[in-house]
Amino acid sequence: MDNTEIKSPAESSLEGTPGTSINRKKLAIYFIESEDRRMAFGRGYTAGSTPVDIHGKSIVDLSKTGGWIAAFFIFGNEMAERMAYFGLSVNMVAFMFYVMHRPFTSSSNAVNNFLGISQASSVLGGFLADAYLGRYWTIAIFTTIYLAGLTGITLCATIGKFVPNQAECDQLSLLLGKCEPAKTWQMTYLYTFLYITAFGAAGIRPCVSSFGADQFDERSKNYKEHLDRFFNFFYLSVTIGAIVAFTGVVYVQMQYGWGSAFGSLAIAMGISNMVFFIGTPLYRHRLPGGSPLTRVAQVLVAAFRKRNAPFSSSDFIGLYEVPGRHSAIKGSRKIPHTPHFRFLDKAALELKEDGGNPSPWRLCTVTQVEEVKILLKLIPIPACTIMLNVVLTEFLTLSVQQAYTLNTHLGRLKLPVTCMPVFPGLSIFLILSLYYSLFVPIFRRITGHPHGASQLQRVGIGLAVSILSVAWAAIFERYRRSYAIRHEYEATFLTPMPNLSAYWLLIQYCLIGVAEVFCIVGLLEFLYEEAPDAMKSIGSAYAALAGGLGCFVATIINNIIKSATGNIDKEQPSWLSQNINTGRFDYFYWLLTALSALNFCIFVYSARRYKYRAQQDHEMEKHEMSYVGTS
Repeated sequence: MDNTEIKSPAESSLEGTPGTSINRKKLAIYFIESEDRRMAFGRGYTAGSTPVDIHGKSIVDLSKTGGWIAAFFIFGNEMAERMAYFGLSVNMVAFMFYVMHRPFTSSSNAVNNFLGISQASSVLGGFLADAYLGRYWTIAIFTTIYLAGLTGITLCATIGKFVPNQAECDQLSLLLGKCEPAKTWQMTYLYTFLYITAFGAAGIRPCVSSFGADQFDERSKNYKEHLDRFFNFFYLSVTIGAIVAFTGVVYVQMQYGWGSAFGSLAIAMGISNMVFFIGTPLYRHRLPGGSPLTRVAQVLVAAFRKRNAPFSSSDFIGLYEVPGRHSAIKGSRKIPHTPHFRFLDKAALELKEDGGNPSPWRLCTVTQVEEVKILLKLIPIPACTIMLNVVLTEFLTLSVQQAYTLNTHLGRLKLPVTCMPVFPGLSIFLILSLYYSLFVPIFRRITGHPHGASQLQRVGIGLAVSILSVAWAAIFERYRRSYAIRHEYEATFLTPMPNLSAYWLLIQYCLIGVAEVFCIVGLLEFLYEEAPDAMKSIGSAYAALAGGLGCFVATIINNIIKSATGNIDKEQPSWLSQNINTGRFDYFYWLLTALSALNFCIFVYSARRYKYRAQQDHEMEKHEMSYVGTS
């Protein structure tokens, strides 16, 4: 990042600055706006958050670009990515168990790690998009990487050399662990391309939702309504991708084999890439604002260097900001000063000793400081969704193990076990379809909110419903286990019990679907609106990071439970024993229920303390007006 982006003033005027009365007044009143700030309008720079075309030139006629048509080209990319994501998550455990001859536990942990890396690495994609590449090119590059990973996995499932010998490996041999295990190099090949796929998701997940939202004009009077509907439609595309993965891909696998199943994911991703590139002339872009990590680091260093400088010092000139409506950060408007995290204000504290041309690591603008404050203030909200992602991750693997012991017949139709996770997707599809006609009017009467519920209220509803979901899972699992023991199915954990239907699982599946649609859609919209202009992708990456951490936390919890509750010497199975009938999945679900309830209490506390940026700006303007009226 060049220094013109955050360059300090050559001179600072002392006229109109506070004197001895500074202790009695708010810091927000004292912005020093330098006229000597050099703004880099060259090299495609566009002030504020003005949309540009792919060449970096301002779009004069917005009617020819953006809007819903451009957004629908973007939806296809997310749909294919989620189809591949869920297709791998639900099929890879079975592939590793039945084809690579890995135990269920190590297979599920490997898939959890894949899910975690694919989401946690989104921070890298968000950083590259906001700092250097822009959202369009980040998506374009990483979808290509994603496609390469899927192609490698397809080859693994298609070419016999990449899998162990399948001869003389029946179900009994699998249960006893006597099938030929995969060689080290075979697992290395599979893991390499699995994690290449996960890395490809890093640039897609934080950018697609933000890039889609960029297609709407924030100056339009219907902007809020369009944004609200966009994120609902966006998650609808995610859901459609999941439904196709849990049904169509599973059907292809059963009829044509693993190679065709994984190959269908690669083909879908290739087609979505083509559709995305076809829409290029329609897209509106936001120029990258330079390295956000550098700006954050500069604020922290500058605040530390001036940590002992008091605001009441006679050397205090003011809090530094550039003149005019636009900030010095590419793609960003000015952000008003706020009283929170006051220790960071030291980074914008302009003193006489700073001289005419101080280092950007010594003096930062108010907007730059406020960016860091916003990033810090946002953290508790997505952090509280980590527990929801833990539950989602556990359901993807543990519920499949439950379903293997149950009757999956629906009349004369027998659904494959790996199709069972489609039901949360169907519940999400139904809720999103009825959201504006049913849920919004009901919630509007209760809350008085024009959109039915605020973003944080929707996140809270989702977290509350997730508690009910995992509590029901514990109740049913206790009944299912008792039934298996009573009817002497304890040892045959892969044999379905004909008189106990798998459709009892639909209650927990549908509840978690309701929780997901309220929580995740509300969170995505919240992060996009609240994040700084030049850090929208980083804001969206917070949601993906929470998802990734949820997967890693799920793996850590699983390992702790296995270690703490199992004893090989005493032949005591753990709660998460591979034989679900001798394990205690019900105890594990009750543990998740307790953790989810605790997490919900923390969220309520954090949400009540949070002030939306629009509300905060309004209060600051009101305060300044009252100050001017009394001065």
